[in-house]
Amino acid sequence: MAEIIFALDFENLSEAESWVKKLKGEINFFKIGLQLFIRYGPEAVRMVQKHGAEVFLDLKIHDIPSICAKAVASAAETGCFSTTIHIAATSEALNSACAARTSGRPRIWGVTVLSSAKQGNSLDAASQAFLCGLNGVVVSGADLKKVKDSFPQLECVVPGIRPASYALKDDQKRILTPSEAVSCGADYLVIGRPIRNAENPLETVKEIKKDAGL
Repeated sequence: MAEIIFALDFENLSEAESWVKKLKGEINFFKIGLQLFIRYGPEAVRMVQKHGAEVFLDLKIHDIPSICAKAVASAAETGCFSTTIHIAATSEALNSACAARTSGRPRIWGVTVLSSAKQGNSLDAASQAFLCGLNGVVVSGADLKKVKDSFPQLECVVPGIRPASYALKDDQKRILTPSEAVSCGADYLVIGRPIRNAENPLETVKEIKKDAGL
């Protein structure tokens, strides 16, 4: 069954923690991206973990193979559930990153095409991810079905999820509703603004889960 990942896109750790406390009864996964991690580092990961939730550490690693491997090894030390690497980092870097995992952690999800981009070849990127042993890919709604159909073994992490009632598209170019994403094979739905901007965030989460059959 698919899972919701709530994006902790905040600058302040206490504000991020308030959202973890608010949503942890309905959401088990929280994304920590560059904005929060650069300021607080592993402290941000520990904050989520102390509330019994898992961390998607969205670092979008992209460097030479040895540095990619060391970055994944460092991520593993935090105990995070997953992290991201740019598939464009080359197959050698992807292989090195996978070899640096500890006891299967973190799961490594390859970034195919950023959801704010208008073009790119997600299918080729997914093929590279599969061949190099990544656990999954971060894929746009527009490319989700063809990627999942071609590589059902890969976990598909989908940003840009927007409930039908949420009209504001912001900077995302390739969006799906939660039910559309699940029906197309999404394993993880990354959702931030539609929940953060809701009058009743917890009820909004419940509505999203009901709509998507989660």
